[in-house]
Amino acid sequence: MKALVLTEYNRLEYKEIPLPTPQAHEVLIAVKACGICGSDVHGMDGSSGRRIPPIVMGHEAAGVIEQVGTQVSGFQAGDRVTFDSTVYCGRCHFCRQGRINLCDDRQVLGVSCREYRRQGALAEYLVVPQHILYRLPETLSFEQAALVEPLSVAVHAVSRAPIRLNDTAVVVGAGMIGLLVIQVLRASGCGRIVAVDIDRRRLELAGSLGADITLDGQTDDVARQVLERTNGRGADLAWEAVGNPAAIQTAIACLGKGGSLTLVGNITPEAVLPLQAVVTRELSLFGSCASRGEYPACLDLMARGAIRLDPLISATAPLAEGAAWFRRLADNREGLLLKVILTP
Repeated sequence: MKALVLTEYNRLEYKEIPLPTPQAHEVLIAVKACGICGSDVHGMDGSSGRRIPPIVMGHEAAGVIEQVGTQVSGFQAGDRVTFDSTVYCGRCHFCRQGRINLCDDRQVLGVSCREYRRQGALAEYLVVPQHILYRLPETLSFEQAALVEPLSVAVHAVSRAPIRLNDTAVVVGAGMIGLLVIQVLRASGCGRIVAVDIDRRRLELAGSLGADITLDGQTDDVARQVLERTNGRGADLAWEAVGNPAAIQTAIACLGKGGSLTLVGNITPEAVLPLQAVVTRELSLFGSCASRGEYPACLDLMARGAIRLDPLISATAPLAEGAAWFRRLADNREGLLLKVILTP
């Protein structure tokens, strides 16, 4: 089969590799669409340390079951499916609690690190275990379904903090995840949503997707404007979807007493927190990692049209052109590109 292989850092090759064979509880999927995640772009250049070559990356995908293992039940060849990016054991303490994203033996599709290597979906075919499969609603295209993984990240992030009627929420970072968080907050009944970014076009898109107020993180005094719009109280909730210290500081500065901050972005390993502000204002901090099996809810939101997907897809291209699209995403200085979907 053909696959886009990271053969060495900053080198992707569209080449022939062996066709995988499903084991007893696995299925072989003919991949129809796979999104390029920002973590894949960082994996390409080696900065994440979690895509050690050689590896087939990709974990945001959908396709058709080609073959089922001997112990698979409830699925058959021809079924349209998507799948969780997390392969969890189902046996450890956290899995038994339903916290599968914290599984002690957690693996992620398309990731190769010191602990494990698991091939991803930037290929014509992929093998996954049955227990991470989900059927697709007929109304969803494969390209749309490839966005269920990032949507599940946003849904899980929103679920981490308590939302009360008429709350004001600030979302720092209007990239892919931030734009999905904005839409999930709107679907959750949040009262007022403030989007913060440094790119005007992304802010315009945030406004069209549900943000009531858009602020430029470079030119606006974000915290002051949030205070003015909340009668001096500050925001009730904030989500940080960038992962750098400046964005985290902005999110904290926007919060009022007793507010909650959910940290989603993690492109930098460490950040300094204003400890006295967090303690004296009794701010709550939540981390949010991947998703906790929210796929059925996400697929329902998508099928009902509660989440607008098409504005988030910047381009659809053949897998054979994947290396060029990775380079464009790595050089995405103007922030124009959101999600690129590759189709084998």
